[in-house]
Amino acid sequence: MKTVRRILYGEIIRAVAFVAVGFLALFLFFDLVDELQALSRLAGQGYQLQHAVLFIGLKTPSHLYELLPISVLIGSIFVMARLAQSSEFTILRTGGLEPWMALSSLFKLGLVFVFMTFFLGDYASPWADRQAQHIKAPFQGQLTVGQTGAWLREKNGDVLYAVNLRRFDGIDQMLDVRIHAFNQRGQLLAITSAGQAQIQPGQWQLSQVDHKSILDATPSDSPRLSAIRLDSQTWPTGISADMVAAALLSPERMSTWELFGYMRHLTVNQQNAQRYEIEFWRKVFYPLSCLVMLVLALPFAYLHFRSGQIAGHVFGGVLAGISFALLNNVFSFIGNLQNWQPLLTSAAPALLYSAISLAAFWWMVLRR
Repeated sequence: MKTVRRILYGEIIRAVAFVAVGFLALFLFFDLVDELQALSRLAGQGYQLQHAVLFIGLKTPSHLYELLPISVLIGSIFVMARLAQSSEFTILRTGGLEPWMALSSLFKLGLVFVFMTFFLGDYASPWADRQAQHIKAPFQGQLTVGQTGAWLREKNGDVLYAVNLRRFDGIDQMLDVRIHAFNQRGQLLAITSAGQAQIQPGQWQLSQVDHKSILDATPSDSPRLSAIRLDSQTWPTGISADMVAAALLSPERMSTWELFGYMRHLTVNQQNAQRYEIEFWRKVFYPLSCLVMLVLALPFAYLHFRSGQIAGHVFGGVLAGISFALLNNVFSFIGNLQNWQPLLTSAAPALLYSAISLAAFWWMVLRR
C-alpha cells in the first residue's frame, strides 16, 4: 500500500504543482500589466520598477490561496484519467486497491492540501498583503471612501462612540478623524476632531485635536459647550488597524481570526455582521474544498477511455470545478442579500458538491 500511495501522491503533487505554477504565471502577468499603469502614474512620487516587482511578488500567496483548490481538481483529474487510459489504475485495482482504500488515500493527501490552503489564507497571504501595502502606501497616498468616509462604532461602558474617518493609508495612519460620544439615551456628549491619528495597540494617538464637549446644565440653564485644542491626545479603544481596513476595504484579505474578532466587535456594538459572518465561514470551509475536489476526481480513474476521450473528460471536470467556485461566490452574495444563515450559506456549496461526488463515486465505482 505504501508503494501505491507513493505512486498516486507523487503523480498528483507534480500535476497540481504544474497547474498551479501555470495559473500563477498567468495571474502574475496580469498583475504586471496593471502595475505598469500604476508605475507610470506614480513615477513622480518615486515609485520605481523594483517596487512594482516586489509588490507583485508579495501577491503570490494570495493567488496561490485562490488557485490551490482548482489546481488540485485539474491536476488530480488529469492524473486519474491518465492512469485509467494507460490501464495503470486497473493494474493497481488488480493488485488489491479497493475503492474505499483509494478514497481514504486521497483523503490523506487532501489533508495536506487543506493545511497548505489554510496556511496560505490565514498566515502567508495576510502577512504578504501587509508587506505589499507597506511598500506601496508611501507612494499611492491615502485610501478614501466616498464623501462621508467610513463609520465605525464602539461601546465603552455607558458611552457609545461613533467614529468617522476620511482617509487611511492601509497600515496605521489616518487623516480627518472625528469621534462622537453619546450616552445611553442617544444624547451627544462630545465631539473630538483630529487632523491625524495613528493606531497603536489598545489606543489611538490623536494629533491636532479639537475637543468639544457638552457640559451638564441645571434645569434653569441651557447646556454649555466647552472647546479645547490639544497638540496630541490618547484615545483608548479596541478598534484595530484590521477593523479600520475592513471598514474601508474588502474583508476577503483578512485572516479567519481577524474576521472573528471584527465580527464580535460588530455584534457587541449592535451592528450588522452578516457579511463578515458569511466571509468567516467561507474562510473556514474554503480549505476543505480541496477534499471535495479530490473526491470529485476519483471517479475518473474508473472510466474506460478510448483514444482522444481523455481531453473531453478532463475539460468536463474543469467545468465542474469552475461551477463550484462560481456557486460558492453566488451563494455568499445571495445569502447576504436574503439574510440567510451564514453557516449554511457558506457550507451549502461544499456539502452539495460532496454529495454529488460521493453519489458519482457510488454509481460509477461501487455499483458498476
